[in-house]
Amino acid sequence: MSATAFVLSLSCPDRPGIVHAVTGLLAEHGGNISESQQFGDADTGLFFMRVEVVCSAAMQDLESAVAELAAEFGMTWKLDTAGRKMRTVVMVSKSEHCANDLLFRERAGTLPVDIVAIVGNHPTLRDLATFYGKPFHHVPVTPDTKPDAERQVLALVDELDAELVVLARYMQILSPPMAQALRGRAINIHHSFLPSFKGARPYHQAHDRGVKLIGATAHYVTADLDEGPIIEQAVDRVDHSSTPETLTAIGADVERRALARAVRWHAEHRILLDGHRTIVFK
Repeated sequence: MSATAFVLSLSCPDRPGIVHAVTGLLAEHGGNISESQQFGDADTGLFFMRVEVVCSAAMQDLESAVAELAAEFGMTWKLDTAGRKMRTVVMVSKSEHCANDLLFRERAGTLPVDIVAIVGNHPTLRDLATFYGKPFHHVPVTPDTKPDAERQVLALVDELDAELVVLARYMQILSPPMAQALRGRAINIHHSFLPSFKGARPYHQAHDRGVKLIGATAHYVTADLDEGPIIEQAVDRVDHSSTPETLTAIGADVERRALARAVRWHAEHRILLDGHRTIVFK
């Protein structure tokens, strides 16, 4: 049987012998470890590990072996083929910079995702989706239609067997039921002026206050608005000469960078949840 590259990520209560048990199991199944990272959180008492391994064992056999080990150590774990493109739905409104960046990176082969659909609450980015050969689904949202709209989106996610949902400047607040349904597999991006500059025109507000540092935060979606576990943050310095327009342009670039990193790390199984925090094995 030809060898296959796998990635195993796991977390469990910390105790002696975890690394030995995991690496020993992989060795028993003909595995050669090419990358291994681990972290023990002294505050929570949890242990986190990510391993890439080239193995001659079949996926099913390796899964069965890991499941037995997981029962012994109380592990939460995931095993996948390394480099497999993750099926992804991108949700948008009117701003195109984040969606365009993700689509370009996917086409260039630098982002390990398979974007299976673009969903917009406005039809504005239909042409962008068409340019990249992606199906576009217009799902309008009003206060009265929001529950039905969210049901449509969740049905589409299930129908397409999407593993990840990316809110690429999707300017709608997800309801608690939808946030819960997508828990751990929905990533949002927002400017890091929150909560200092809430509401409309945050870059104009920042300009009025003479900020010297602007940024963006990529995080997992939760029912608490913009308070989900943080995955990545990026910043750029600005000064008194920056206009609201230049701040907006710089901010858009920062948002693209932070979101792309978060999506890539998620698709590569480099992110593990540690309560309200994330462990990111870069």
